Amino acid sequence: MTAEHQSFEDLLAECKNALIRFVNYRLPTCTDAEDVFGQVCLIAFQNFKNLRNKAMFKAWILRIAANVCHDFYRQKAKTLEIAWDDMVESIPAQSRIGLIEQLVVRETVANLHENEKQILFLYYFRQKSVFEIANILDIPEGTVKSRLFTARESFRIAYLKETKDGEMKDYELPEVLPAYKIKKLDQQPFEVKWEELMGWFIIPRMGEKLTWGFYDYPGRKLSTWMELKVTCRAQIHGVEGVEIETDEHLVSEEEKDPGGYRQRNLVAQLTETHCRILAETHVENGVKKLFTFLDGDDFYPNWGFGEDNCGNQTNLRPKGIIARNGNKFTTESRSQVMDVVGSYLVEINGKEYETICLVDFETYNEGIATEQFIDRNGRTVLWRRFNQDNWNVKQGQANWSEKLPKNEHWLVNGLTYVHWYDCISDYVL
Repeated sequence: MTAEHQSFEDLLAECKNALIRFVNYRLPTCTDAEDVFGQVCLIAFQNFKNLRNKAMFKAWILRIAANVCHDFYRQKAKTLEIAWDDMVESIPAQSRIGLIEQLVVRETVANLHENEKQILFLYYFRQKSVFEIANILDIPEGTVKSRLFTARESFRIAYLKETKDGEMKDYELPEVLPAYKIKKLDQQPFEVKWEELMGWFIIPRMGEKLTWGFYDYPGRKLSTWMELKVTCRAQIHGVEGVEIETDEHLVSEEEKDPGGYRQRNLVAQLTETHCRILAETHVENGVKKLFTFLDGDDFYPNWGFGEDNCGNQTNLRPKGIIARNGNKFTTESRSQVMDVVGSYLVEINGKEYETICLVDFETYNEGIATEQFIDRNGRTVLWRRFNQDNWNVKQGQANWSEKLPKNEHWLVNGLTYVHWYDCISDYVL
């Protein structure tokens, strides 16, 4: 049957997957993508009789999808746009540094997550109540309170890092991991835009900077800490991203000499749907080495992720491929699996965060499992690593359950994994 004689349903079925990918790539959340997909299909159905050349159906419906996506963002801009110039002008700057303080505030606010900027503006500068904000954003009042708390803390932390009496302030991680509590919540996990570079906690966007550290168990002492900052825009083989400078510091006597820290630079890219590393460079024995996404097996094992190095997905929601019951996990495949497994309240350093838990089994390395608690701003609150009992154990050495008998254990499809260390960043301090 030719395209001219096919029905709307038949033609839509032929290009449905391409249409779904097109919409998902452009929309911030899966829920938004589903809504827009429905709108596209409705508009196309209503106007199908006006399509003269049915052989052009796919190109025609993709143009409709592009227009609906544009309308989505235009409408969002009308309802949620924040006039930051007006906001900053209303901030008092009656100190000896005057305009400089205003500029620091402007830069601090500009580097916050969009949700944080939005909630601060509505509450403090439009004088909206929690009830009014809930109606404006169409979210529960409890969510407004949670976002407002997190936004205030994010601004305070960022501002303190930017200036103290007009000067930059160094920010140090605690030597001992702050006590924390993790409580399972009965509610369904929320969808969230997670734009962090997987394993590095920083968002590859101009102006971003972060400090985070490793805390070994059972002593909970800081063993290594990382400083990261986005330094400039970069392009690798025609693909645009940003360069991230990283400094790794060892908390030991070695840190007193040049061997006590390591430096490397990453080039990373953030899109609407994925976040990925494009290149890595470091100096080894006096030689600068550069690896890019085109270097195949020399790049992929350490720096690549996902099919064709597409990176980690930024739109998170449960897939139903990992089942969790306490510390017992069941999956169809134990390796290279990642999924959201529930909602949790994480209390750390005297603050509470409503989070989802992202569990990862061996997506990077064999024998490694992790859980990552991500809040509604898409930022990692707590990251925990577990090793398979015989991971990296050489002949004659003890298994991890014998090395660390008091540490927490997981069972993944019947196999034992042992808790090794945690990571936190200055986001929660």
